[in-house]
Amino acid sequence: MKLRKGSHNATGLRFGVVVSKFNKFVTSKLLSSCAQTLAKHGAKAENIEVVRVPGAFDIPLVARTMAKSNRFDAVICLGAVIRGDTPHFDYISAEASRGIGQAAMDSDVPIIFGVLTTDTVAQAIERADPGKFNRGGEAAESAIEMASVVKQLKAMEQVPDESESKPKSKRVARRRAK
Repeated sequence: MKLRKGSHNATGLRFGVVVSKFNKFVTSKLLSSCAQTLAKHGAKAENIEVVRVPGAFDIPLVARTMAKSNRFDAVICLGAVIRGDTPHFDYISAEASRGIGQAAMDSDVPIIFGVLTTDTVAQAIERADPGKFNRGGEAAESAIEMASVVKQLKAMEQVPDESESKPKSKRVARRRAK
């Protein structure tokens, strides 16, 4: 059995970060923790590019565009959608998550979901609190791990499989000779 896993070393990796401006009192804390975590694990500031978008609904398009640019090893999506009195929350959170997932599948680049979807403002603030459990930092750690494991797998595509270079059985060779 072969086991492959990502590392927690961000040295030399490039990250795109898409951050929603809506609910900035939460998303700015997510971004701060994300940047600190990337730096703590070896990412250089010049290898991190941040793009601000109006709201969570706008994140997928920019994430996909960044991922397809071939300039980033991973893209991190940060936002906060807080439930209100209308069904707007359901539409925005569903479309943001669907769009981010689709962007990852379209680009073959890890795109990390760091969009909070909470019932209350208090829950959002708690999940962005750097003194407790900040989801921005967690998203950065996921991005580092996914970027490193995808790099490993892509490098394996470049190396020919040993079984392909082994001679075929005599029977197969005779069939081909006929």
